[in-house]
Amino acid sequence: MSNGDDIIGTETAPEDAYMLDRRLVAQILYAVDTNDQDRLAALMEPLHAADIADLLEQINAFDRARLIRLYDREFDGEILSELDESIREEVISILTPQVLAEAVRDLDSDDVVDLVEDLEEPQQEAILEALEDSDRIAVEQSLSYPESSAGRLMQREVVMAPEHWTVGQAIDFMRERSDLPAQFYHVVVVNPRLHPVGNVTLGRIMSSRRDVALSDLFEETFQVIPVDQDEEDVAYAFNQYHLISAPVVDGEGRLVGVITIDDAMAVLDEEHEEDILRLAGVGESSLSDSVAETSKRRLPWLGVNLVTAICASMVISQFEATIQEIVALAILMPIVASMGGNAGTQSLTVAVRALATRDLTDSNVWRVIRREILVGMLNGLVFAVALGIVGMMWFSSPMLGAVIGGALVINMMIAGLAGTVVPVVLDKIGVDPALASGTFVTTTTDVMGFFIFLGTASMVLL
Repeated sequence: MSNGDDIIGTETAPEDAYMLDRRLVAQILYAVDTNDQDRLAALMEPLHAADIADLLEQINAFDRARLIRLYDREFDGEILSELDESIREEVISILTPQVLAEAVRDLDSDDVVDLVEDLEEPQQEAILEALEDSDRIAVEQSLSYPESSAGRLMQREVVMAPEHWTVGQAIDFMRERSDLPAQFYHVVVVNPRLHPVGNVTLGRIMSSRRDVALSDLFEETFQVIPVDQDEEDVAYAFNQYHLISAPVVDGEGRLVGVITIDDAMAVLDEEHEEDILRLAGVGESSLSDSVAETSKRRLPWLGVNLVTAICASMVISQFEATIQEIVALAILMPIVASMGGNAGTQSLTVAVRALATRDLTDSNVWRVIRREILVGMLNGLVFAVALGIVGMMWFSSPMLGAVIGGALVINMMIAGLAGTVVPVVLDKIGVDPALASGTFVTTTTDVMGFFIFLGTASMVLL
């Protein structure tokens, strides 16, 4: 068993050597076990807020609570904004009111909104009460906008300038102000009615003469985001038009905030992660979730899969006599369903991703459907030849090989069709295709695969 010196080591490693590896976690937990606050602070100090959040998510609840209480005087608001939502409430409940107040006061308004919007009301109040009056009003106004809208995503801190200003006036203004955002990329130029008319990058300002008008430095790509626009549309605009930041306007076109690229990309990451989880039928899930929560999320779609499996079994039962007569069918029929299911999942994944990025539209949907059907047919022919040979050699029946090969080709074509059509139809009727498509596509390929294979065998082999 290692002693304390072995665990802690000698000197603190160079800052560029820090990473959240097993040895560092062991050192941190040893400092917690020995109640060594100074050593804990020294080990945590080089870590980025995101790494500290990862650490809190990886350790168990008991160690997490002890670490937070020992580290609370150093706790930073950025750690809260980086934490997974599943343990954020737990961490906030452990922090003392004074530490919580200091932590959230340094955050931008958009980070505070992101922090409080998913919390229970008592914890929301605890954070809002920690803010200064002006900051609290700004956060409450953002929370009044619809969930998942640009108003929730934007930050209220904006650097703006009148359209008649020159570069020199803008530079003097920024140097004199002490309340500028910690990070910003543009100066938003507005008219007398506070309507945004253009963006000027800081690089253009710093590289231009003082007497140059800001209006001469406008960026070519300028997008204005309505405050009630869905955040998915916002993220799409940033990705499509390569935006760095964009002003947000209210119903009358007045500037009320700005959205930056980091927030837009965070939305894209969340959507991608959500689609992956939903394709697997697990919904929103986290490694920090309890057994009961995880089971509750997975049960509904497992139940749906059970119903669809029963449907496939009912199809098989219609050919019971055929299977009893030709036992080889029972051995081979899972191959047809499995190959069709895999092919359907491939088409489905491509279609769902294309819908999310808006590459799959009404103008090209039929071309994509034809392509997936032809791909299914081509791949089906390749594997049908191989499977037909196996069937003939295994069971000494050329007709059996021909039957399973033909069924495979047809089912893989159906898989390509279903894998594209099902998510498109679900998207049209307002159902999330990532959540519901998998079950329908799998059911289609299973039922049709069994029906085609067993039905053809009944007609040809008996």
